[in-house]
Amino acid sequence: VQLGSNADVNQVVVKLNPDSSWGPRTQTIQVLGREQSATAFTNLTNATQYSFSPASGNTVTIPVSGRVADVQLKYTSNSGAPAGQTAEFQVIGTAAPNPDLTVTALSASPASPVETDAITLTSTVRNGGSAASGATNVNFYLGTTKVGTANVAGLAAGATATVSANIGPRDAGTYQLTAKVDEANSVIEQNESNNSFTSSTALTVRPVDSSDLVAATTWSPGNPAAGNTVTFSTTIKNQGTVASAAGAHGITVTVLNDAGTVVRTLTGTYTGTIAAGATVGPVNLGTWTAANGKYTVRTVLADDANELPVKRTNNTTNQSFFVGRGANMPYDYYEAEDGTVGGGAAVVGPSRDIGTIPGEASGRKAVTLNGNGAYVEWTTKASSNSLVARFSIPDAPGGGGINSTLNIYVNGQFLKPINLTSKYSWLYGNETAPGNSPGAGPRHIYDEANVLLGTTVPAGSKIRLQKDPANSTTYAIDFINLEQVSPIVNPDPAKYAVPAGFTHQDVQNALDRVRMDTTGNLIGVYLPAGDYQTSQKFQVYGKAVRVVGAGPWYTRFYAPTTSENSDIGFRAESSANGSVFTGFAYFGNYVTRIDGPGKVFDFSNVANIVIDNIWVEHQVCMYWGANTDNITIKNSRIRNTFADGINMTNGSTDNLVTNVEARTTGDDSFALFSAIDAGGADEKNNVYENLTAILPWRAAGLAVYGGYANTFRNIYIADTLTYSGITISSLDFGYPMNGFGADPPTRFENISIVRAGGHFWGQQTFPAIWVFSASKVFQGIRVNDVDIIDPTYSGIMFQTNYVGGQPQFPVKDTIFTNVSISGAQKSGDAFDAKSGFGIWVNEMPEPGQGPAVGTATFNNLRLSNNAQDIKNTTSTFTIVRN
Repeated sequence: VQLGSNADVNQVVVKLNPDSSWGPRTQTIQVLGREQSATAFTNLTNATQYSFSPASGNTVTIPVSGRVADVQLKYTSNSGAPAGQTAEFQVIGTAAPNPDLTVTALSASPASPVETDAITLTSTVRNGGSAASGATNVNFYLGTTKVGTANVAGLAAGATATVSANIGPRDAGTYQLTAKVDEANSVIEQNESNNSFTSSTALTVRPVDSSDLVAATTWSPGNPAAGNTVTFSTTIKNQGTVASAAGAHGITVTVLNDAGTVVRTLTGTYTGTIAAGATVGPVNLGTWTAANGKYTVRTVLADDANELPVKRTNNTTNQSFFVGRGANMPYDYYEAEDGTVGGGAAVVGPSRDIGTIPGEASGRKAVTLNGNGAYVEWTTKASSNSLVARFSIPDAPGGGGINSTLNIYVNGQFLKPINLTSKYSWLYGNETAPGNSPGAGPRHIYDEANVLLGTTVPAGSKIRLQKDPANSTTYAIDFINLEQVSPIVNPDPAKYAVPAGFTHQDVQNALDRVRMDTTGNLIGVYLPAGDYQTSQKFQVYGKAVRVVGAGPWYTRFYAPTTSENSDIGFRAESSANGSVFTGFAYFGNYVTRIDGPGKVFDFSNVANIVIDNIWVEHQVCMYWGANTDNITIKNSRIRNTFADGINMTNGSTDNLVTNVEARTTGDDSFALFSAIDAGGADEKNNVYENLTAILPWRAAGLAVYGGYANTFRNIYIADTLTYSGITISSLDFGYPMNGFGADPPTRFENISIVRAGGHFWGQQTFPAIWVFSASKVFQGIRVNDVDIIDPTYSGIMFQTNYVGGQPQFPVKDTIFTNVSISGAQKSGDAFDAKSGFGIWVNEMPEPGQGPAVGTATFNNLRLSNNAQDIKNTTSTFTIVRN
């Protein structure tokens, strides 16, 4: 082993793993170079480990006779770089007798099929090794999709076998043919890297001679709010090889709600021949008055007389359609309290007490499974092959959590268990800085677990979580998510490097390979499905790179389970501007909040980066951006963090956060903080839209501190535990910061806030919307089309910060339009006197503070079912109601 000349090596560990026939003996491990030393190790035995400390640049010679199964070189320290540096690793000796399986030929029959022909793939397998092989198989691929498998019997050394698989008819197109023998590595071979064979001739499937009509339905506006008139239209394309028949081509569009009920049917017709390759329309179908919810738009084209039956399967298309507020995520929610319970299971709640099973549950209700046979069951709305459960199980007596399982049943039959742990859930003590030691009172008690079911559960099935004798503890279930998932294939194998394995270094090596590519061929790294182990940050620099995973259910990064609070994720330099990160998950090992590390995407001074379809859990933050511009974060899920979900700060401008769900964050789920301590100037032109924030256990669903020309729209916030649903504040927290700019204003639009508010900082209660004029100017605020429902203490609270007995900045130029507040009732707890207000102008929120100062205007304010609609006993604040 030739050590790198710049390596800073503390210790090299050589581990010998010979087979059982290798008896005790004496060998010498020699360090050549400046030290010229040699050390003899006697009585070497199976799996013995030896350590020594060579200097950088030295050569380590390890002469080993006999049959050696494994020689490992391990660096235990290297202060100058994230890993050891090795210039050369050479193994000298004669390989033991073993088979060596290869594919030597691959063909398709018929050679030029049409899309109605059944296709047979045939491969020739050869054992080029020096020993017989056992039975195995060959997997056949079209591109990266496995389409068939053929069994291969045992082969003598030098023997060949020809095997085939019928893969049925295929859609028209050109496909790369690949065969892989012994892909599961069931046969031990001399060479495991030569099992794949790709044909030099692609398979081309020709289309049949037929028309082929497909529909595309669009609607306007594309993202409507409840009450909007939505107009639907459809275009028709003939993607076949012959023209359609003349006459009328009927179109039927139905809008189905989440339960599958048709809420609107629209029809239209295009009359005339549609030439091959032509698109006609749009055909106006009519309108529908939108209502909040998740819908399916189903378009059915009448069969064309010139379409063969094989071309009619795409005459019906389904498109998802989301109206209103919140993220449109690909999974369905099933609240436990809405399911069927039995076997002694019980619905508990409602409650808003922190540290209790119902108080920390969504909807403030949950189901307990405390005895054998207790279960909660739901009827599935759609086909699903994955499950996420939000649960609570007890902590260990001394903290640190326990592990358990809970059984899953489908239609009354046991399917599999889901693994649960309370390692990451239990926190205790004061709300400002809860810790892991029991005894101070529970503060945070829920976590989530996820599992691939291994089968598709059809719509209309019964899926159940049940405590059986094998499930060793007691359980509380808040909700489950069900989702149909499938892996994302490599977008272009010629342009994406693939890591050699699943270690951190394997991935970093692939990133570096793309960075150092001088041909221009490599544009990114594809991360195949698998569990990747990482304990530090990946470094992305030098050029823009696309980091693409197989999807967050399949490509997963895990921090070490044997340690805690590992700072894993990505850092990027400005030389990597334009990079894309998509299709993977990060599961951290944080058990408490540590400010500074723990951000999966810890970015500063970068731009034009896309973060898409990412799942983050058990981290401090998903994203922290300081002076980051033109960043897009979309289609992602943030869960069970110890601080913010997403925070933009220090002059971050022109960023887009869209279609993201955050739940159970340990600080603000979505934040914008106009600090200037780390560079940058004003925060402006940022858009946060179509977001869901539920169950933040510390701080708000959305928090905005300063800036201007920023827009926050189409948002759903529910069940905050300690704080407001939305914080609008000019408090600087002691950092250099810019307040709110006057023009263009800061806009909050089309938002629902449900069961929000809590108590924090000792005796202060928080509302659904907290308006806090503090250490910087507070102005230019526009709040439009907001519904506040069932707040814990109050709907909207105005507060002003005081220093030395004097107010700082007043509320000014602040306008609320089309706001409704309902259900603000007396809390009945220790803070009852500070509850029940639709709008509260706070006269003295904390000792040393004073009444709110300023003016706010309300246009079309709607108040109902509140203990007191407006409380304003101050002479310092004016509410103008139009």
